[in-house]
Amino acid sequence: MNVTITKGAGAGKVKAIPSKSDAHRLLICAALADQPTTLYCPATSEDIEATAGVLRGLGATITRSEGGYTVSPITRCPEKCLLDCGESGSTLRFLLPVAAALSANADFVGRGRLPLRPMNELYETLRTHGSQITNECKLPFSLSGSLSAGEYEIGGSVSSQYLSGLLMGLPLLAGTSTVKVKGKLESAGYVSMTLHALERFGVQVQREDNTFTVSGGKPYKSPGVLTVEGDWSNSAFFLCLGALLEEGVTVTGLNEQTPQGDRAVLAVLERMGAQVLREKDAITVKKGELKGTVVDVKDIPDLVPVLSIVGALAQGETTFINGARLRAKESDRIKTVCEMITALGGCAKEYPDGLSVSGGLTGGTVNGAGDHRIVMSAAIAAAVCPVKILGAQAVNKSYPGFFNDLAGLGAQVNYEEGSGN
Repeated sequence: MNVTITKGAGAGKVKAIPSKSDAHRLLICAALADQPTTLYCPATSEDIEATAGVLRGLGATITRSEGGYTVSPITRCPEKCLLDCGESGSTLRFLLPVAAALSANADFVGRGRLPLRPMNELYETLRTHGSQITNECKLPFSLSGSLSAGEYEIGGSVSSQYLSGLLMGLPLLAGTSTVKVKGKLESAGYVSMTLHALERFGVQVQREDNTFTVSGGKPYKSPGVLTVEGDWSNSAFFLCLGALLEEGVTVTGLNEQTPQGDRAVLAVLERMGAQVLREKDAITVKKGELKGTVVDVKDIPDLVPVLSIVGALAQGETTFINGARLRAKESDRIKTVCEMITALGGCAKEYPDGLSVSGGLTGGTVNGAGDHRIVMSAAIAAAVCPVKILGAQAVNKSYPGFFNDLAGLGAQVNYEEGSGN
C-alpha cells in the first residue's frame, strides 16, 4: 500500500495507544502467572499479536476482546511447539529465554529482517547454560534442552532485550541466578520497564550496579486486572508533529512517571525550542523557534526517525550520536533516515554510528523500507510539504490506526494499491 498526503495534519488532540513495549512484558508475565489475568489493551498491533501467538504456542490460552486480553497461564508446554515471531525482535529476544526456562521443545521462525538482527550473544549464553539451539543460531532454528540456573553474563551494548528476556525467564528455574551486564547498559529505560512488569506480578529482582540477582522457584502471581500504559514511542510522532504547528498537538493518556525511556522526547523537543505544556493526563507541544542540537540516542534509538524530521526543519544542524544499534533495526535506520530526509529535499550526512540533518524539507517520495518508524516519520513531514510513502502498510507492525489518527487531525490521506518495499 502506498499513501500520498496532499494536506498535512493540523492542530488537535490524539489519545495515546497502548504501549507495545508494556504489552509484550505484561502478556509474558500473565502467561507465567498462577491464575488468569485480564489486560486492558484496547488497541493491538502485529508485534503484540506475535507475542500473544508465541505464548499460545507455549501453552497459554489468550483471548482477545475489544477491551484487551484475557490470559490463562501456561500449565504445561506442548510436546512440540511452533513459535512464529513474525518480524518482532522483542518477541524473539524475550521469549527465547522464557521458552528455554520452560524446557520447551520448539521451532522458532520469523520473517522480514528479523533473521538478520543480532542474536548470537544471547544464543551462546543460553547454550552455555544447557539449551540446545540448531542451525548455527539463525532463524529458523530449533530449541531443546533444559536451561539451568547460575551465573550469566550479557553485553549491554547490543540490545537491552537480551537482559529483559533473561530476567523474565530465570524466575522459572529452581535455583538463584545472577546476570552481569558487561559494559554500558544501553536503553536502560526498557530494563526498568521489565523490572516494573515483574514487580506487578510479585517477582523481585535485586540490582547492584550492573548485576541482577533473580531468585528461582518464585512463581509469578497474577494481580487479576492490569492496564497497559500509554505508548510514548508512538505518541512521539504526534508530539513532534506539534512542534511543527503554531497551535500544536495534544496527546492524552501518557504518564510522565513511566519507566518508558522514550518520554525523553519532551526534553529533546524543549531543548530544540518547542513549547511543551503539561496538564493532568494531557501533554501539548507547540511550535517554537526550533534550533539544531546534538542528541545522544544510545537510550532512545527509536526516536531518531521522527526527531530527524524536526531537526531538518530547525535552524542549523541536528546531529544524532551513539546510534550504532540503529543499523540493526527493522531497516538500517542510519541509512534509511538519511534517504528519507534526502528524498524530502533536506540534507543528511551518514556516519558509522549516527547522522546529521539540516536544510529544510520541500517534499517528495519516501521508500518506507519495510520500517514502521520510517513510514510514520515521513507522514509527519507532510505538515510542511507534500509526501508520498511507498510501502505504508509497515505501520501495522506497531500502530495500525496511525493514518486514521493522522486524518483525524485534518490530514488528507490518499491510499493506493502497491506493495512498496
